[in-house]
Amino acid sequence: MEHPWKTDKWFVSPWNFLPAARRGMKFSRKIKIHDVTLRDGEQMTGVVFQREEKVAIARKLDAMGVHRVEAGMPATTPQDKAAIEDICNLGLKAQIFAFSRSIVNDIKTVKECGCQGVIVEIPGSEHFTNNCLGWSMDRAIKTSIEATLAAKEAGLYTVFFTLDATREDPDVLLDRIQQVATEGHMDSFSLPDSFGGVTPEGYYRVVKKAVKRLKKPVEVHCHMDFGLGVANTIYGLAAGAKVAHTTITGIGERAGNVPMEDVVLSLLCLYGVDLGIHTEMMCEVSRFVMERAKVTIPVNRPIVGPMLYDVESGLPASFVRMARDKEPLEYIPFLPEVVGQTPVSIVLGKFSGLANIQEWCERWKLAASEEQMLEMMWLVKGKAYQKKGLLTEDEFKAIADQVLNKPTA
Repeated sequence: MEHPWKTDKWFVSPWNFLPAARRGMKFSRKIKIHDVTLRDGEQMTGVVFQREEKVAIARKLDAMGVHRVEAGMPATTPQDKAAIEDICNLGLKAQIFAFSRSIVNDIKTVKECGCQGVIVEIPGSEHFTNNCLGWSMDRAIKTSIEATLAAKEAGLYTVFFTLDATREDPDVLLDRIQQVATEGHMDSFSLPDSFGGVTPEGYYRVVKKAVKRLKKPVEVHCHMDFGLGVANTIYGLAAGAKVAHTTITGIGERAGNVPMEDVVLSLLCLYGVDLGIHTEMMCEVSRFVMERAKVTIPVNRPIVGPMLYDVESGLPASFVRMARDKEPLEYIPFLPEVVGQTPVSIVLGKFSGLANIQEWCERWKLAASEEQMLEMMWLVKGKAYQKKGLLTEDEFKAIADQVLNKPTA
């Protein structure tokens, strides 16, 4: 692609592709999305997915092209175990994983569900192991070895997951991981930034070190506590990680997990890395999941926000009217249909200008002079100020009738 920053679907910055900006980035040819909506996402306070909802969400994720679905933690409740069994029996294209503590019986339960893979968790930092689990690190390593060997015996693809990895000395951490990989079993290693406290630069360096030292696939699992989870995930992938753990629209504990939409679309449009995800389903799947989670999406949420492409201010509205028929990507970075978003729409509010009124008069085939439209504009501003929001069609029509049917002197 000659100009990857400007296609018929998106228009971003050419700076992204400067050789100096790309230096050191080595994205894997086959990056996978490991969706954790049904486990880590459901850990968001107050969120509950019922059995049939989990199955329906798994179907949506599979249809969108997600490579791996972490269906839950079967040890949590009988309903979760049943849902995981249901999902495993669907015959989806996606690989089905479950989450497990470093307990042999938990591994057996994952196998009973019919999963193809397991995420085996243990604290990665000594301080967390001591203070939150009440264990010694020796005990944690011993149980990790036992659990991962049980996973190998069960024929499960085994991802070793070290909770709170980024608050531990990286060399000490990798020594422990190496011990588990050598004495136990590990098909790949997940490097979690469990509390969102690492920078992209720091994460990049340690992921790169882990890839080189462990000679195993590395997976990235980040959180949004400082708003850096997406950047950290992309930097981790640029350092050679092969799998990104994400949730739909970033649901999850505290500030949430890394939103799948942001990672996938950024990789596609900003870095030229296509993961094969059907991005046109993003808004549909986001709404589906959030409705069942009973979580409200901010109206201006990146990519999937329900009012993302509603244009209220007068000057931007004039940009839309001028360019939409010849160069629609002049005023938006990607076309709405790329993510299944609603089309760009000019709306009426406090900051609307003459261009907004012209749009609405044309929409309703109202013949009005410039003087009349200016009068409508000020009435629209006043109404929006009074109601603290956008105007409805009926409210605009009432204003238009008031102006256009004003008795002449």
